[in-house]
Amino acid sequence: MNELSQEQRTAFEAAAFRRLVTHLRERSDVQNIDLMNLAGFCRNCLSNWYREAAEASGVAMSKEESREIVYGMPYDEWRERYQKDASVEQKAAFERNRPKA
Repeated sequence: MNELSQEQRTAFEAAAFRRLVTHLRERSDVQNIDLMNLAGFCRNCLSNWYREAAEASGVAMSKEESREIVYGMPYDEWRERYQKDASVEQKAAFERNRPKA
């Protein structure tokens, strides 16, 4: 593999992040609980990581602001438009898969 400069690495990571966010916005049919059950993270996790990175760099950001960046709209609006009630099976899978404290 070619050695990447820090600038290239950051640019490629940013491009991959933007593509992931675009993909998640386009796939509003995929529920967060499905993502959690299959991958162990969801849109909310991604928005939390974004906010944590901003705050680590000294940029204050609210939960609502970071969620709007990931969802492409206010979170409450996304929930109203796209979120469905989780099925009994989805809830059971979530309980089986979630990390134990």
